[in-house]
Amino acid sequence: MPDTRIPGPPGLPLIGSMLDLRRDALKAYRDAFSAHGDVVRFSAGPPGLRATFWMVYSPEGAQQVLATESANFRKENAFYEEIRQSFGNGLLTSQDQDYQRQRRLIQPLFTRRRVDTYADAIGIEAEALAERWAAAPGGVVEAGEEMSAFALRAVSRILFGTDVDEAIRTVRESFPVLGEFVRTRGFSPVRLPRDWPLPLHKRALAAEQALYAVCDQIIARRAGAESEDLLGLLAHARDEDGNQLDATELREQVLIFLLAGHETTATSLTFALHLLGLHPEQRKLAQAEVDAVLGDGRRPTAEDYNALPYVTKVLKEAMRLFPAAPAMGRRSVEETVIGGVTIPAGSDVLVAPYITHRHPAHWEDPERFDPERFTPEREAARHRYAWFPFGGGPRACIGQHFSMLESVLGLAVLLREFEVEAVDTEVELGQGITLEARTPVRIRIAGRR
Repeated sequence: MPDTRIPGPPGLPLIGSMLDLRRDALKAYRDAFSAHGDVVRFSAGPPGLRATFWMVYSPEGAQQVLATESANFRKENAFYEEIRQSFGNGLLTSQDQDYQRQRRLIQPLFTRRRVDTYADAIGIEAEALAERWAAAPGGVVEAGEEMSAFALRAVSRILFGTDVDEAIRTVRESFPVLGEFVRTRGFSPVRLPRDWPLPLHKRALAAEQALYAVCDQIIARRAGAESEDLLGLLAHARDEDGNQLDATELREQVLIFLLAGHETTATSLTFALHLLGLHPEQRKLAQAEVDAVLGDGRRPTAEDYNALPYVTKVLKEAMRLFPAAPAMGRRSVEETVIGGVTIPAGSDVLVAPYITHRHPAHWEDPERFDPERFTPEREAARHRYAWFPFGGGPRACIGQHFSMLESVLGLAVLLREFEVEAVDTEVELGQGITLEARTPVRIRIAGRR
């Protein structure tokens, strides 16, 4: 019989591991893995309000939760519900028939061939960023802020076309407010009603209304008009029965694309620059490849993606060490066994790329930055779920190729134009909706051309 006595940190007598998780959730995950192994039970909160959840750290366990037994693990935890409430029931959070319908409508817009048509918009924003960096005072930039702005502009240009500037102003003001609101409520043992007139609630409601308004205005202007940007394609998408998304569903998909499409890419680019700024040998290899492909100064195209394998390996290694989604939650429907222990029905279960990507059984010297881990031969030899920054199974991220294309082409332009050196050698991390840098990630830049 499997052992139901799952080990885990004892925490404090009255509040369990609540303080450890609030101070530094990533450290709490690491410490629990080191002390207790591949399946760990956490308890957090005071008696009567205590939350219990299970962390699963092995690639085999991640595959079970995300793929082979995915029907038993649903997106029904508090964190996804908070995203749903603030950003709508888009592809990230929807389930069952809603999800299947949305996926059928949206999948054709994210084929590799279609995504490759977005390369020019990515190139335009990468060139504009390089121009701004050339005028950076003192030659130092904060990579987190810069990559967030670049990724947001790129995905907004692809979504909204000529309406990009109108959308960006509101998104940049509203997303941080809503992100903090979702994070605070998602990890709190007590969630007060959203309509209570508390200061945090008022700020979040104002941000939500502003986001909804700008999206609705742009969508209304597009009614009946043909457009080749992603919003126009979404508005005219039909399933096999001729059904399409209504205005509310369009807005919800747009908001989810904005959320998932810029924060994840920004995280990958931020830490790729940080790591290359710490490792000049790997930076020179990446720049030599970029110079061979884009040395004539032209704007990159989708065809250049496959010609930049080392830059791709750099980004994959950055995503290994700094996955944008450090943990992914589900809720079990029925009792199941993972790693030889029983997890009850109705349990919150988290898989953790941040830990699995460092699992010593699958990664030699796991803290070392080594892009050569991602040669085709070494990738094929590893467990499929030793590296899963985009999730996996039937709910794997629909935008994987888009994120990789944007990251590779954007990083290539910056490496062609600039030398980069890390100013901040250590970065404090935290867990919000995505992985967060809680201290600056400054990069010293110098022109190469």
